[in-house]
Amino acid sequence: MRFKIDENLPQEVSLFLNSCGHDAHSVHSEGLTGSDDMGLIETCKKEDRLLITLDLDFADIRMYPYAETPGIIVIRTENQSKNNVLSIVSRISALPELISASHKLWIVEESRIRVRE
Repeated sequence: MRFKIDENLPQEVSLFLNSCGHDAHSVHSEGLTGSDDMGLIETCKKEDRLLITLDLDFADIRMYPYAETPGIIVIRTENQSKNNVLSIVSRISALPELISASHKLWIVEESRIRVRE
């Protein structure tokens, strides 16, 4: 899978996903920090990369129609520590359903995952 890791996530997320065989680019490493949300979505579309973010704005399907994107994964957790976020990413990266995440919106919480198709 091809991912774009938002600036609000630890850089270790892209390192972890790459070590698992995915192709993950981070907003940090590409010098895109400070980009507006719409610009980030457009970059994801051009590069055909699923966005992984903590930004709940991307769950607004009126602003960001997920079917028109390569896919969006919003991590929604109160504990946004590096270890907790990496644990959640590790959990979802092992899911066989991830292979079909394209053009969907995933809301990933501590104890459940909701997918809009």
